Amino acid sequence: MVDQGEPLPDWREFDGIIAMGGPMGAYEDSRFSWLAAEKALIAEAVAGGMPIWGVCLGAQLLAASLGADVFAGETPEVGVLAVHRTAAAASDPVFSLLPASFSALQWHGDTFALPSGAIQLARSDAYEHQAFVVDRAYGMQFHIEVGIALADEWAAVPAYAASLEATLGAGALPELVGEIAEHEQQMTTLARALFGGWLDRVVAARPAAASRTSVAGS
Repeated sequence: MVDQGEPLPDWREFDGIIAMGGPMGAYEDSRFSWLAAEKALIAEAVAGGMPIWGVCLGAQLLAASLGADVFAGETPEVGVLAVHRTAAAASDPVFSLLPASFSALQWHGDTFALPSGAIQLARSDAYEHQAFVVDRAYGMQFHIEVGIALADEWAAVPAYAASLEATLGAGALPELVGEIAEHEQQMTTLARALFGGWLDRVVAARPAAASRTSVAGS
């Protein structure tokens, strides 16, 4: 993993890039030396027409790599909450697969401005920018891929548990895991449809696709 010193691969050898989450901010280059290199790789890959799937921190890294501001929001957004598709999403090959509104896990304090040329795909009641697309690159602030098994793994990560308790108070983690369990089937069903749409309609449709998909994250 790049945060543990592994070198970044050559993105040209892959069919797509998946950038997932982490507790750090996309702007904390001075604390996490690998962030600058990852953002540079993402920017180069987007310019090269590479399909990208960025989730949470991955979406913020995508936005930052394309010159948009990433910054602390007014208040953290945490919990299984409603996300609303924009009108523009109805004509997107991937986000058109989602309903007009759906439940998703939110666990973030930072947010981002839309990069130049981006199409906004989703918003929430707390944050206007929840998803966007630039060419073949998609960024999503929310999680719909998290089931109870993954939530339990996150609960065992001290940095995640400490962050959640600092935001919502002691005992918040079991409550959040319970919310995830209640909505697990709905969220993961949507996640399979959404990710499958990206693979079928974006990755597979890319000319001269290679043979692997690179996953980056912490």
